[in-house]
Parts: sequence; structure tokens; C-alpha cells
Amino acid sequence: ARRRLKPLRTVVAWRGRAEWDQVMVGLYCGDSRLQQDALDRVSAWKSRYGPKMPLAVDCTAELIRCKVLDSSGRLKSHELILSYGLALVRFVNLITERKQKMVSIPLRQLAREVDIPIWVVDLRHELTHGKLPRLALCRKGCDVVLDWLRKMYWSRQLGNNLCEESEDEDEEEEQEEVEANAELDSDAWE
Repeated sequence: ARRRLKPLRTVVAWRGRAEWDQVMVGLYCGDSRLQQDALDRVSAWKSRYGPKMPLAVDCTAELIRCKVLDSSGRLKSHELILSYGLALVRFVNLITERKQKMVSIPLRQLAREVDIPIWVVDLRHELTHGKLPRLALCRKGCDVVLDWLRKMYWSRQLGNNLCEESEDEDEEEEQEEVEANAELDSDAWE
């Protein structure tokens, strides 16, 4: 019989699965008050976890912070462009940085590899090297990147945890499959 190794335990900044889910829902709910509560929780995680904080969590929080500031009406258009711009530039740089090798690879190619829309990389380029874009384009970029983060990070985290919960079911199905294959093998020999 095949033995499964127990997964290594990892220390994380959140108290448990419920807190993680609550923050994920809070960040993506669209209610600025609940989003602010989730952002406060992420800040607490960051103070506990420091540089070990997952990049996707950090980037999500920065982008949501921009949306909360935008909805508050406290910042001028130019200030919002700078705020969104910084969050978008950091997202593209940090996410693609992990793909960089010893040789410099163009950001557009790296973005393609991780399925980030090319126009987001172009927006990052304009924010970094060119004339500042319109606020509407920054807002759209933020929405697209948040959707990418939800699909590529947050939903996958949710999926991984669902797999862990049904581990017993998986073991039963695996055992049934082994038994069925064993029967097929013995039938073939007869």
C-alpha cells in the first residue's frame, strides 16, 4: 500500500481558514466599509508576516485600497491616478519579477506567460516612463488585475483548501480505483 506523507506545517499570519475566507470575501465584496475591515486585517497579517507576505495578497490589498480611496471622494483625480499607478506598477513588476532569469526577458513576454493582458503591461509602461494615463484607464486596469488575482490566486487557494477537506474521500476513491485495476490485471492474466 502506498503511504502518504503528511504535509509540512507552515506558520501563517492568519488565524485559520475562516479568517482567510472572511478577508477574501471582504476584499472582493464591493462594500467599501467591509473592504476597509479586510484591509485592516491584511495590515495585521503584514505586521506579523513581514516580507513573507504572499505577493498576491499584498498586491490585492494595494489595489483594493485604491478603490476604497476612490469611492471615498477624498482624493483628486491626479492623486487617484498616482495611487492606482503605483499599485499597478508594483503588481506588474512583482508578479513578473519571479519569472525573470539571469537574462533580461521583456515584460510583455513574461506577462504573456502568466496570462496578464498585454495592455496592462503597456499601462505600466506609460505610468513609469510616459505621460500619465486617464483615471478611467487606471480604474479599468485595477479591475482587470483584481479579476486576474481573484482567478489566479484567491480562487486557487480556495480550491486547494477544498481538496484538503475531501482528502478522506479522495483516499477512498483511490483505493477503489486500485482495487478495480487489480481486478482488471488479474482478469487479463486469466
